[in-house]
Amino acid sequence: MPPPSWPGWPNGRRFALVLMHDVETSAGVSRCEQLAKLEEDRGFRSAFGFVPFRYETPDGLRRALVDRGFEIMVHSLYHDGKDFRDRRTFNQRLARINDFLRRWETRGFASASMFHNLPWISELDIDYDISTFDIDPFEPHPCQFGRIFPSWVQPPDNTRTGFVEMPYTLPQDFTLFVLMREQTNAIWLRKLDWIAEKGGMALLKTHPDYMFFDGDKREMTRYPVGFYTNFLDYVRARYGKEVWLAAPSEVARYWRGLTPADANSAIPFPGTLCASCRQAHAMGWFHHYRPGELR
Repeated sequence: MPPPSWPGWPNGRRFALVLMHDVETSAGVSRCEQLAKLEEDRGFRSAFGFVPFRYETPDGLRRALVDRGFEIMVHSLYHDGKDFRDRRTFNQRLARINDFLRRWETRGFASASMFHNLPWISELDIDYDISTFDIDPFEPHPCQFGRIFPSWVQPPDNTRTGFVEMPYTLPQDFTLFVLMREQTNAIWLRKLDWIAEKGGMALLKTHPDYMFFDGDKREMTRYPVGFYTNFLDYVRARYGKEVWLAAPSEVARYWRGLTPADANSAIPFPGTLCASCRQAHAMGWFHHYRPGELR
């Protein structure tokens, strides 16, 4: 179901599509240029999430991607799954993450392995976060939002501005093609069609680390990049101008501009939330839209 008083996507588009890539290793970094070119050739743009202290991310690569219309995100600090292990660890890493957000001139964050604590994430200097999912039984951090639309996360005492939380809503490539050994992208296409029917946000999170391109050595831990490009071609052929091809920052900017039609914009309790999100929900952190002046 769409959020209450849902005005629809910009320009009457039927649904939104957001593409992002978590880059987990130096091997993934080496494939970013090839992946961006394949998207560019098809008229798509995406966001690349880099890990500051796990490998070297060339400044030239980041600048070139931004100049060509792609976005950059900070994808955790070390990708070791420890950012939200305890408050002391998070406090030690908070300033460094914010420093890279400034240095890379981005307002987007995505946590490693979907580990998260959304109230803590609100302390980052961000406009949007992609650290949750609608449903995915394979993730190590079981916190299912059951939602194919973004939401607004803000402390109930209004001590911080708040941010847009954007769950991924299509299965991750690693799950489908490495863990489950799927031989086609049919699950992607079926889920995309369902989201389009519901008018939601199709957010696909993939990893160049697990793709192989022409000339690469085929390995069990990689899948043909053709599964991904075929998905893009399917979007173009089937939906054309019905889809809003949006960068994460564009969705966040649009969502930030929406205001509730009544005083109660709180999201009903999804019973599949993790412990930290359950507590945040009980305290009033989660809203459909940004609280503010009523329409």
